[in-house]
Amino acid sequence: MDQLEGVGNSFYPVIARCAIAHLRTRHLARARNDGTAACPIPAGSVKAVRSLFKGMMMPMISLADLQRRIDSSDLSADAAIAQSLEAIGAHDKTVAAFVCHDENAGAASTGPLRGIAVGIKDIIDTSDFPTEMGAAIYKGWRPRADAPVVAMLRQAGATIVGKTATTAFASRDPAATVNPHNRDHTPGGSSSGSAAAVAAGMIPLALGTQTGGSVIRPASYCGVAAIKPSFRLLPTVGVKCYSWTLDTVGLFAAGVEDLAHGLSAMTNRPELLPNGAMQPPRIGVVTQDFAGEPEGASAEALRIAAAAAKGAGASVRTLALPQIAAEAWQAQSIVMEYEAHQALAWEYGVHYDAMPPLLREKLDETAGILPANYDEARRIANRARTALAGIFEEVDVLLTFSAPGAAPKGLASTGNTRFNQLWTLMGVPCVNVPAYVAEGGLPVGVQVIARFGNDAGALNAARFVEEALARG
Repeated sequence: MDQLEGVGNSFYPVIARCAIAHLRTRHLARARNDGTAACPIPAGSVKAVRSLFKGMMMPMISLADLQRRIDSSDLSADAAIAQSLEAIGAHDKTVAAFVCHDENAGAASTGPLRGIAVGIKDIIDTSDFPTEMGAAIYKGWRPRADAPVVAMLRQAGATIVGKTATTAFASRDPAATVNPHNRDHTPGGSSSGSAAAVAAGMIPLALGTQTGGSVIRPASYCGVAAIKPSFRLLPTVGVKCYSWTLDTVGLFAAGVEDLAHGLSAMTNRPELLPNGAMQPPRIGVVTQDFAGEPEGASAEALRIAAAAAKGAGASVRTLALPQIAAEAWQAQSIVMEYEAHQALAWEYGVHYDAMPPLLREKLDETAGILPANYDEARRIANRARTALAGIFEEVDVLLTFSAPGAAPKGLASTGNTRFNQLWTLMGVPCVNVPAYVAEGGLPVGVQVIARFGNDAGALNAARFVEEALARG
């Protein structure tokens, strides 16, 4: 952290919560007339902050703040959409978060998400935009109908302003998107454009998908909040399938409250909204030793988040996961790749030469997975889900790494899923909370994990951690 020399350790959490933790916590930020937030960074530290965040675009847009301003008639829904379109026009040439967008998009007149501009990952069907899946095979493909998750957004009043970049078929071949905080680094994937568009202050809400770690990891790399909900809380009909056992639609937003408001409006579940004072949760810290050692930045992020939560009154203790969790971690890739061969059978069989090269190579490598291997992997997963349910009798949530470290340098890879894949297989809700800023101005998050179906609990605990980090 050479760029922080002279700033002092006591200032470090301020950087983490102000420049990266979304300018969103209402204790520390006040609404400006443009609907974004301003963060009181000490004047004497401006030089260090500018150096640290030289790639940062503009403050992120809080969905919840926009809703409040629109409801109070302080800001019109059309003006809110216009702000996002202006931001896309100003910044997307350098970030490349969108593959297409509607420059003339307007706001709906009703609904809790009126005035909210949303980006949709380009493996999710939209009736008014192409769905090209990051692959030449689907160049110009126009679905006839919206995917149900898109229809849910429209029914809630949201405006779909465009499609966000994805790795090809949400797999390994990267998109052109860069990390808004440092353009020499990956934004993560496969939901690259969705994470980057929110991080760069273009839109307040975006949809992504996760099969391994494609929501939580890019959220960590880009310094945004994100939720991978419980499996099938959001439908995946109309979403290009990679693995029907794993594929999960998730949300990206500036802060945890924003996620709650977005997901609640989509699903008509008021229980997901913040409900006043938060009770300190019982937190179990897990390091997933079977997944390998984290880099120093992720280890520090977890340490800071656990200490902040404990200081705010949470019960925090370290937990060891049972052996079946390690077996399930290994089983995840078997389930994923076996199902990918069936989900992509037409593309792989008919358009082999046109397949994205890294994905084609992976499918070549995994062609020998037998049905018996797959069946055993599913049995292991079921046993692990039972064991995990028992752990949640002891704690309310788990706290662990969102990614191995900060975003890797270069755009040839979107990073590693090793700290995400178990939780995707378990189907449990996971929420990324930014917690630390690594060298080069790169954010690093932690993930809060609750039992299956307890998405409200995951969001509440994540907001507790977020606010604890903001207090320092």
